[in-house]
Amino acid sequence: MAWIVPFLYPGCAVVYLLLALFVPLAGRVGPSSLALSGAALFTAAWAAFVAALPEAPLAGLPGALELARDAAWYGFGLLLLPPPTPALRPLRRALFGLGVIAVAIALFSMLAAGVLESGLAFASPAIVTRLGFAVANLLLVENLYRNTRPEQRWHINLLCIALAAFFVYDLALYADAVLFRTLSPPLFTGRAIVVAGLAPLIALAALRNRKRGITLQISRSVAFHTTTLIGSGVFLLALAAAGEVFRRFGANWERLAEICLLSGGGIAIAVLLSSGSARSRLKSLIVDHFFTTRYDYRQEWMRCITALSAPDPAVALHERVIRATAEVVDSPGGVLFLRAADEIGFHWAGSLNLPPAGVMLGSDHPLLARLDAEEGIVVADPAATPWIEGFPALWLAVPLIHVGRLIGIILLAPPRAPFRLDGEVFALLRTIGQQVAVFIAEQRAAQALVETRHLREYGQRFAFVAHDIKNVSSQLSLLLANAEFHLDNPDFQRDMLATVRAAAGKIGALLARLSTPDAETPASGLDPVERIAAIAATLRQSRGVAIAIVPSPHRGKIAMPLAAFDAVITHLLDNAIDAEETARRPGHVAVRVGAEDGKAVIEISDRGTGMTPEFIRDELFRPFRTSKRSGSGIGAFQARALLTGAGGGLQVISTEGKGTTMRLSLPLLPTPQTVASA
Repeated sequence: MAWIVPFLYPGCAVVYLLLALFVPLAGRVGPSSLALSGAALFTAAWAAFVAALPEAPLAGLPGALELARDAAWYGFGLLLLPPPTPALRPLRRALFGLGVIAVAIALFSMLAAGVLESGLAFASPAIVTRLGFAVANLLLVENLYRNTRPEQRWHINLLCIALAAFFVYDLALYADAVLFRTLSPPLFTGRAIVVAGLAPLIALAALRNRKRGITLQISRSVAFHTTTLIGSGVFLLALAAAGEVFRRFGANWERLAEICLLSGGGIAIAVLLSSGSARSRLKSLIVDHFFTTRYDYRQEWMRCITALSAPDPAVALHERVIRATAEVVDSPGGVLFLRAADEIGFHWAGSLNLPPAGVMLGSDHPLLARLDAEEGIVVADPAATPWIEGFPALWLAVPLIHVGRLIGIILLAPPRAPFRLDGEVFALLRTIGQQVAVFIAEQRAAQALVETRHLREYGQRFAFVAHDIKNVSSQLSLLLANAEFHLDNPDFQRDMLATVRAAAGKIGALLARLSTPDAETPASGLDPVERIAAIAATLRQSRGVAIAIVPSPHRGKIAMPLAAFDAVITHLLDNAIDAEETARRPGHVAVRVGAEDGKAVIEISDRGTGMTPEFIRDELFRPFRTSKRSGSGIGAFQARALLTGAGGGLQVISTEGKGTTMRLSLPLLPTPQTVASA
């Protein structure tokens, strides 16, 4: 059999040359297909020059082409990585940097010491470069597989297996060379067989991507593991038989045969484990011959719940429900239709491994009539008109029924392997469909609740803004009333302009609050004494009332949105002035600012009519309740809500006939001294 050896590497070169020509013809030409063709051409050139220069296969041009081949496959793998999302950008940069380092070391070793020195040692740059390329490519293949979504791995399974086998063999070859200080002839000869044997897997991967009786109570897990054990035993027996044949008829080929059989068997097992259709056929074979029921219902129920309640927020609603239904019949994908809000049909809500269906199923669609007539799962008739014109073939229609009402339909794609439909399958699909319908109804109810909460919050903000605009309107009305008597006074004119300017700015800020919730408004540190003094000056101009401010030396800054703080203080000061005017004791409003227990304390006191404890308990903080003739009843409620949102509080101290004190507390911002002491 020694006559075969000279033909191994030339045959490998021919195989990869054909692969390089096949890839562009297999489908649409793009960057990845061109990179694959280039890597195949480098592999063909490497094999050809190894065949031409067998006495020095790792030196000179064969060695340089081997390194170029490894770099080309690495670049091809980088092109296949998923789009650079924020989570994947560091990984992509690390893999790219690893490739650049490997290429730089390869160039350095070729320029400084030749592609391979006379002695094989671990310190040899050429050996280190080859081992580095093997490890780098294996890391790239692993990350490519892990970062590809499970439903898309079918397209790259065979390619990942082929590339992993390619570089695992290289790693074993050069590790053996470093260990024994010599290149193993059987391993090097078998390399051509292994590399050539991987070409069909790569070609098949390119072809896949051209379009994007007896009751036995036995555990299913035990059955599948037993099948795996039996298959492993058959493989080992076949390996032993082949080894015996080679031992008898070719004494020098035992090790080469062992290498080839082990590599081929490992690749075959990996293909079977990664192939969805192979697993589906095996599962169908075992279930049909070992079990009276097709499904383990506990396992199916847990699988459905897990699919629907997956914690990953990136998985959309339609992907969850389609996957939960499709896995019952080993379908690779499907389309979800949900009842439209106008009740006239079903609109497209998402697709899994299928293109978007830009159509709407009207109430007169034939599929809806069949669902109503059959009251269950509908199987597509290949000879009939497709359910969706111009769409890939669909197989099953699963109704989603909630409280006796059809709220949606899932249309499933045909399985990759033949799947036998029976009453048990239909019963499970109906049950899963009802669970999916409950899940969708809950999601819709939660969405409606969120929208209602947003509308309520907007209505609350609108009521607050309307109340504050009313206060501004009252100030402007008083200003106009005083203007009839003091318009010729220059001081009054300056005060009037300042008041109008402040009122315009406040109205603009209030309108801006309609679109930005108070909780989202940045809270910068403000000095309460400065802001209260500015508000008091505005009230003095508009209402002609002086307000006494008594600051304490022990105070600090607070964290509260400026507009919210101004609204609270303005409302409470307005109420205090109104209370004193009602009691005919104007001019006694006082504001004291201090600090207690790490909080700013602001007390607004008046000598008005006061309030009863019952009024404070039952009426004061209830919205739209007011004792004023022109009041809106929203001010006190707004003040307490804004203070609570800022982490503070409002306490009312009032005595009927003597006056009221509003005591505000707000958290103080930490100062450098407090931080240092802490």
